[in-house]
Amino acid sequence: MESVSVLRSTWQVRLRRTLFFGLTLLTSAAATALLLDVLEANGVTGVEVVGLVLFCALFTWIAGALWTAIAGFGVQLAGRDPAGIDVRELTGRPLQTRTAVVVPIYNEDPVRVGAGLMAIWTSLGRESEEHAFDLFILSDSSDARIAEDEEALWQGLSARFGPQRVFYRRRCDRSERKAGNIADFVRRWGANYECMIVLDADSVMSGHALVTLARAMEAHPQIGILQSLPLPAGRETLFGRLIQFGSRLQSPMLSAGLAYWQVGESNYWGHNAIVRLRPFAQHCTLPRLSGRPPLGGDILSHDFVEAAFMRRAGYEVRQLPDLSGSWEEIPANVLDYAARDRRWTQGNLQHSRVLLFRGLHPLSRVHLITGIVAYVSSPMWLALLLLSSLLSAIEAAKKPEYFWPGFQSLFPHWPEIRSGEISVLFVLTLVVLLLPKILGASLAMRDRVLRREFAGSARLCMSLLVEQLFSMLLAPTMMLFHSTFVAQTLLGRSVSWNAQERTERGVTLREAFRRQKWHLALGVLWGAAMLRLAPQFFWWLTPVLAGLLLGIPLTMWTSRVSAGRLFRRHGLLLTPEETAPPAELVLLARADEDIRRLVSASASALPAPVPPPVPPPLQPSPAYYPPQRKSG
Repeated sequence: MESVSVLRSTWQVRLRRTLFFGLTLLTSAAATALLLDVLEANGVTGVEVVGLVLFCALFTWIAGALWTAIAGFGVQLAGRDPAGIDVRELTGRPLQTRTAVVVPIYNEDPVRVGAGLMAIWTSLGRESEEHAFDLFILSDSSDARIAEDEEALWQGLSARFGPQRVFYRRRCDRSERKAGNIADFVRRWGANYECMIVLDADSVMSGHALVTLARAMEAHPQIGILQSLPLPAGRETLFGRLIQFGSRLQSPMLSAGLAYWQVGESNYWGHNAIVRLRPFAQHCTLPRLSGRPPLGGDILSHDFVEAAFMRRAGYEVRQLPDLSGSWEEIPANVLDYAARDRRWTQGNLQHSRVLLFRGLHPLSRVHLITGIVAYVSSPMWLALLLLSSLLSAIEAAKKPEYFWPGFQSLFPHWPEIRSGEISVLFVLTLVVLLLPKILGASLAMRDRVLRREFAGSARLCMSLLVEQLFSMLLAPTMMLFHSTFVAQTLLGRSVSWNAQERTERGVTLREAFRRQKWHLALGVLWGAAMLRLAPQFFWWLTPVLAGLLLGIPLTMWTSRVSAGRLFRRHGLLLTPEETAPPAELVLLARADEDIRRLVSASASALPAPVPPPVPPPLQPSPAYYPPQRKSG
């Protein structure tokens, strides 16, 4: 019976993926065929073929998001995914193993880190299985003053929660960045624990979520990595609130859709996830890529690669979208958001080298490719827009030829305009772009409690329109930032490793102008050229041009806390984490002063900030990683 069940499960997974990829490619093929039909009316040029290829690739990208959303919509309507992990079945299961909660930090604000840890550990203290967890603060901080505050923070937390459960270690050798920080913990103390839960400096998780993750790993020993869904929370700036609202409305549905077709070959996002330590130590050691940075050297976006290696070793990588109680913070303004993406761009482009590794699961390669396309799609979109502008200008400058040279005919050849196909293509594009947001909103409105937490149906719909408007206006700015980042990486300019900016800082006019002056210049020149050469196409291009021309004031205004609070006073862009805040987020908001008191009252008599004696290290399997294939 067990073999029959496994076969049935394998057949169902294949059917899901066949439907997902088949429908995605079919949607893209239909849109591309419509565009080809429009272009063929008057002959297809070489430039138009290039544009058609770009359009096909970009439409495939957004069609995948559409069908993921539809799958998630169906799963959430049904209540649960039969192939997923049932969180309800884990309730009350006693834990037999120990789990380490690890928090790698680098020059972070110790008060913010401490407030998050206070909220997490206080929440965990309410759980019957709290004894099964230890906390490790893993510092890579280079600033001596910050390191002193970190140690004082550790002493305060130790005094509050017990010195035998809260540990601190500061690395002097900061090689391999965050991945090296985690690897050092795994080598030195990993054998003491079955699993580790990895958090970022801005992560918050409830005690219930921590215990549920540990129970799921005990109940399913075939799982190597289990990823929760971290929802953004805690921002007051208008930009932060826009991201929070959009993500809170869409992410549960999209995560359910991803889990539906990825099943045991899902991905890992590097935080708010639980990892089984022994296979991680044996199979997930990161290689150093040959050559110099930015495409060589240490792998920056380590999480996708670790997930691929874990799956290659025979362990499942899964998502747990049904688990509540997992949060994170996002950058508070456009420029800090872009600065974070600069590092991710380089890290994801390095995945082009990892794609050459032997033995990876096909879906792991898909994850690596999608990570690359997430940033390469911006220069592709920019190239498509520029090509369209060029073709429109050429067409507008042409004099119509009603009688072809060398061809004797009594009747003129009239240029064809296939307005029907153009209208269908336009509607199809709108459906693919907007339907996921409509589905997410409809799920929220059908749930009475969730609808009330989003401030009611009317304000939810108005918030959705506001979020869509700002997304449209901010998209061209992010397109140019990402295009610049991709170009810098390919030209050999490596990113520096700095601590993320996590404050709610406002952006000044001078800073916004310095970072976006070329965006403004491009918008002015591009718009003037189109208005002069192809005025009909100019109006189609206005959403992009408006985003570029308004980019500087938008960056400034959306970075203001006052602007965010203005929308909040009118009941717009509210999320359930604001209208019905969980206890952990309430404690996080109030913990700053408590943490400051803990730090200032730390007793010097506490033991030295090192974990217990080092157990036998967990060593990676020798020669497990095959050599890279040589390109060409």
